Amino acid sequence: MFCVTDTDDDCAEWTFPAEPGAVRAARSLVRDRLGEWHLDSLGDIAALLVSELVTNALRHATGPIGVRLVRPGPQGGVLRVEVSDTLPDPPHVRAARPEDEGGRGLRLLASAARRWGTRPADPGKTVWFELAVPR
Repeated sequence: MFCVTDTDDDCAEWTFPAEPGAVRAARSLVRDRLGEWHLDSLGDIAALLVSELVTNALRHATGPIGVRLVRPGPQGGVLRVEVSDTLPDPPHVRAARPEDEGGRGLRLLASAARRWGTRPADPGKTVWFELAVPR
């Protein structure tokens, strides 16, 4: 289902096929790794935001989906989370109407994350966000 492409003490990275099970697998792996890093307090929000971004990748792109976590330094700081896909177009925050099935994920990301953004990747793009580590 997924491939671990890089793991060490400060970084975890997985690649998922563009299949619906990728959302559940990504959410689970993110929670597990944050638990190993003793960052359980970020597990719910990180898993929710990863779910939103992986779902967007499934809806709008083809090919593999990458998820990467970068652990905060020993002084605390921020957890960085990245989701990559093969579509080069950056996502756009849009206003969802009450009857719309989608369109709320990036607003949720913008309100929950400390910072977020996108950058080009080869191929495609990476959407990233940062979560402040509680003291």
